[in-house]
Amino acid sequence: MRLLAVGMCAAALVGVLAAPAQARPSALPGPGPAADLASGSVAGLGWALKPTGTDARFRGLAAVDRSTAWVSGSHGTVLRTVDGGRSWGDVSPPGAAGLELRDIEAFDARRALALSIGEGPDSRVWRTEDGGASWTETFRNPDPRAFYDCMTFFDPAHGLAVSDPVDGKFRILSTADGGRSWRVLPNAGMPDALPGEAGFAASGQCLVSAGRNDVWLATGGGANARVLHSADRGLTWSAADSTVPAGDPAKGVFGLAFRDRGHGLAVGGDYRTGEASPRAGAVSADAGRTWRPAGAPPPAYRSGVAWVPYTGVVALAVGPTGTDLTLDAGRNWRPLATGSFDTVACTADLTCWAAGEKGRVARLEVGAGE
Repeated sequence: MRLLAVGMCAAALVGVLAAPAQARPSALPGPGPAADLASGSVAGLGWALKPTGTDARFRGLAAVDRSTAWVSGSHGTVLRTVDGGRSWGDVSPPGAAGLELRDIEAFDARRALALSIGEGPDSRVWRTEDGGASWTETFRNPDPRAFYDCMTFFDPAHGLAVSDPVDGKFRILSTADGGRSWRVLPNAGMPDALPGEAGFAASGQCLVSAGRNDVWLATGGGANARVLHSADRGLTWSAADSTVPAGDPAKGVFGLAFRDRGHGLAVGGDYRTGEASPRAGAVSADAGRTWRPAGAPPPAYRSGVAWVPYTGVVALAVGPTGTDLTLDAGRNWRPLATGSFDTVACTADLTCWAAGEKGRVARLEVGAGE
């Protein structure tokens, strides 16, 4: 573990914004510099752009650590860095050109899976074991009614993908061998979908997991924006209304993050440019059974959200109009930066990455300008 990196991001977030004592992480890992950062002696914290050399829009992000990250997006593009974003390799799957790769899940610098979205055969999964030098297509959707949005993995072997409703219920795809093969799960334990309800393939965060068995699904488009929860890897589900507004195909919950099986964050709103997004953030402390609105929510539509590990209280939310920060577990949010991003992820060594339109990828750093 890189001791200098561990503790820096979270402690700097707390220090720079002068969080009250009760909101500060009490046991951040790391060496002496963390204490200086927590005292507020840092000039600032922001996103340091890592030029990718492409104009692809990256809605898929798999952050492994401070050095390694994968991004996926438009034009069938997948990029990988193993040097902290100083250089990027184009490791796009053959045959993916023209498809939208909206989600990518990586276990390390060599193993990753990418999901393309779309109706029928446009929804596919590719797998690599050699850092993207070669890919194997392991799933191609045979049902023209299905449209897959997101993936999540409980561990390197077990994972799920979700499709918009088919025959009135969300469809769940499952793997038990690291994505080498997939099967559609029975839908008897899935609640009926609301009229017009669907998932949003906006950040790779409409389906997220925590621990060995728990998984959550974010929805919108229906009368209510809901969060569905399964405690048995997708076999049975319960549904709860969130407090994020819905009632329109452009509105709902776009991104979820759970720091453990109990504590979750939801962000969303109305993705249309210029439209208001009140109550764009919600929190749960009971595994998603109930949700309450943030007291001071993000000021606009947000598509991605991520906890900063170890802190228990620090998280980031991103969207086209900026990045917001919470220091009290999602109860209140405040602006951190104004640049456009679609998705965000933080790693166990306390490094946070973000990705979005026009090839934008960034890492959160002390003294960065964006």
